[in-house]
Amino acid sequence: MTALTQSPAWQNLAALAEKIKTQHMRDMFAADPQRANKYTQAACGIELDFSKNLITDEVMSALQSLTTDCQVAEKRDAMFAGEIINQTEQRAVLHTALRNFSGKPVMVDGEDVMPEVLACQRKIEDFVAKVHSAELTGYTGKPLKEIVAIGIGGSFLGPKIMSEALKPYWFKGVKVHYVANVDGCHIQDVLASVDHEETLVVMSSKSFGTQETLQNTLTAKAWFLKAGGKQEDIAKHFIAVSSNIKAATEFGMAEDNIFPMWDWVGGRYSLWSAIGLPVALTIGYDNYRALLQGAFEMDEHFQTAPAEQNLPMILATLGVWYINFFGAQSHVLLPYYHYLRGFPAYVQQLDMESNGKRVSGDKTVTDYETGPVIWGSEGTNGQHSFHQLIHQGTVLIPADFMLPLNVPNQDDTHHAMLASNCFGQTQALMQGKTFDECSADLASKGLSDDELESLATHKTMPGNKPSNTFLFDKLDPKTLGSLIALYEHKVFVQGAIWGVNSFDQWGVELGKELGNQVLDKLVNTDAELNFDTSTNQLIAKFRQANS
Repeated sequence: MTALTQSPAWQNLAALAEKIKTQHMRDMFAADPQRANKYTQAACGIELDFSKNLITDEVMSALQSLTTDCQVAEKRDAMFAGEIINQTEQRAVLHTALRNFSGKPVMVDGEDVMPEVLACQRKIEDFVAKVHSAELTGYTGKPLKEIVAIGIGGSFLGPKIMSEALKPYWFKGVKVHYVANVDGCHIQDVLASVDHEETLVVMSSKSFGTQETLQNTLTAKAWFLKAGGKQEDIAKHFIAVSSNIKAATEFGMAEDNIFPMWDWVGGRYSLWSAIGLPVALTIGYDNYRALLQGAFEMDEHFQTAPAEQNLPMILATLGVWYINFFGAQSHVLLPYYHYLRGFPAYVQQLDMESNGKRVSGDKTVTDYETGPVIWGSEGTNGQHSFHQLIHQGTVLIPADFMLPLNVPNQDDTHHAMLASNCFGQTQALMQGKTFDECSADLASKGLSDDELESLATHKTMPGNKPSNTFLFDKLDPKTLGSLIALYEHKVFVQGAIWGVNSFDQWGVELGKELGNQVLDKLVNTDAELNFDTSTNQLIAKFRQANS
């Protein structure tokens, strides 16, 4: 056993879990009329109702004790202070510095990084203003109305999903298209829909060598030149977010139009850096700054709120409770708001890339589960498909429901129906429907005793399925920033409890490395195939099909 699973806090939680498994949330609500109020907390415009969880005051106290034993607060403070907490890569972790509005310095290796951060924000603000005012134009003098944002992973998911979520705030003078997939169909479809004279390509790659991103950018360059542009016109139509200034300028980009990246910002946390430039181009700089402000306010809440009121702490420890003591293997996110439909995919990368690890900081292979599978879909669509498994399946799947109380261009009938489904699903998951209740409903159907018993058995739902409900007045940029930061900090807390490094991604790196090796064999068709027999066979078939 590891030190974590041998700890008194862990053993206490294991005992409490066995006790809770004999109880039902129906009875918990019946016994405590104040339960909903007691287990609801709010911060930064977000209200979290976590009363529909398999918890008691004793359980919540024990979970807080676990965070104390695992020194979560100390690890949190070390992150915000710029200490090297990404030990495998010897880096600080400072995405929080990118939205730091406190006026306080943030030190890395003895230097305050805030002057650079603020300079980058001013550069973004200036660039967005020039594009939106048409001060910046293409080589023929036409305004840059079409933005093609090329990235992969966090450089793509963050800007794309957050732009979608904030559609009511879009600036009407530009349209942003996001490209990530190296499948040529994607980039070709996008380029076919835009005029090269009005197109600005934003390439996001720290190294300027990310395989998919570079290839898509080269394809865009070839398209631009074929359409009539010249090499000297590249500078007016292509910009980069990259640390490799030399490669970007050799490509043809103007050095003034290269935005910085820093080693202390991981890809899945890079939305707050110049990687967010396409978001600022989509919604305007003031709205983009509000996004940052919301995240900053959640940072402040995370650092200062006591554990029992701290939204990231509550959310994280509830997740640990189900993963490690109830055998939950996945967690579902259910936004009841169409524009937030991409949010589960964003959190999927954030969580699974961060905590999908099996080795703790002391090089010990864990004897406990770590990161869950994150998945989800917008409500109400999922109710007509996978909700069946959550209600009556054999695995426990905790759920996060999200609903804005007000939406743009609100149709009261539509919104009431949406809210009723959201609240009704959480109620159904919690209380279920007993065999006796099902039998009573069927009593007037004229069924035989055997038919009634059989059908009532199939219709019975055990309930006792946990869920959280997030409410916010509306999903404006500031609230969205807070929501994203909330999940970032939840992931951090869980990683701190499990003792894993939430900020490296060696599994991702291995996939890139082997992909490059295979690509070499696909391009150099005379090269000897020296992989396993399955991979060799697949490469040989591809070569034959493309010879």
